[in-house]
Amino acid sequence: MNAFEDMRLFVQVMESGSFTGAAEQLGLSKQYVSRRLMQLEERLGVRLLNRSTRRLDVTPLGQGYYESAVRLLAEVLQVEEGIAGQNSQPRGTLRLSAPLSFAMEHLGSLLPEFLKRYPDVSVEVDLSDRPVDLIGEGYDLVLRIGLLEDSSLIARHLAVIPRVYCASPEYLAERGTPQEPQQLSEHDCLPYGHSRQVHWRFEGQGGKGKPSSLAVSGRIRANNGELLRDAAIAGLGIAYLPLFIVGAALRDGRLVRVLDDYTSEPLRLSAVYPQHRQSSRPVQALIEFLREGLNRA
Repeated sequence: MNAFEDMRLFVQVMESGSFTGAAEQLGLSKQYVSRRLMQLEERLGVRLLNRSTRRLDVTPLGQGYYESAVRLLAEVLQVEEGIAGQNSQPRGTLRLSAPLSFAMEHLGSLLPEFLKRYPDVSVEVDLSDRPVDLIGEGYDLVLRIGLLEDSSLIARHLAVIPRVYCASPEYLAERGTPQEPQQLSEHDCLPYGHSRQVHWRFEGQGGKGKPSSLAVSGRIRANNGELLRDAAIAGLGIAYLPLFIVGAALRDGRLVRVLDDYTSEPLRLSAVYPQHRQSSRPVQALIEFLREGLNRA
């Protein structure tokens, strides 16, 4: 019997959502993981998971065991890292996922600087705008922009990302410049995302007044900011995009800002990681480095 190993198995099953997912992450067979957890339940004399052919449901006792196990395993990891001297110098490999557009703008310069500072750390980077499964796909850390769903994951705020409304001078010369959000119904807009109905939110003129939300539509809808930026530059409509995507086009005049009197809520950039990585020195070092770099004057 190895109580800590059983805890690790149970935590991985909980965070993977299945015996199969946990087995793949741990490099074990599904049968071995299932058998060990059955033995754990027999030893404790309680049922931790309700099993069916489709899913696993944690029992109240199982949830309590999971939360305690996460804390204990984090403490053990912290002790081991302290003995190994990692409190002074992070080491190991980090699997990181980040949004494509944001990463191309920022991580290309920040990650080499991070690796120079921490020579014992390696980074595997996956760039994707899709909502990755952090646990199931085995990532240590994921950068996410926007609202976060409630979950057992830990999120730490890194920076705010301003957004602007903009269009090409040619488009505005032909269609006119909107002076208030309601006039967008007379314009072609360039919505971001796959949803059939996209809403743009306005905080009110000059930061005052009640917030409002307006459904927008246009001839192009996409989940990539660079594509929408280029469509706006080509005169296909008004875009609402992060400043880091359209900043260069605004500076050289290919795009101009509109509706500047109406404040737009900035996006939040967060670092998200599983509870069992809370005491990981490489994870925490990268989070602090990114916060420092992204907020650098």
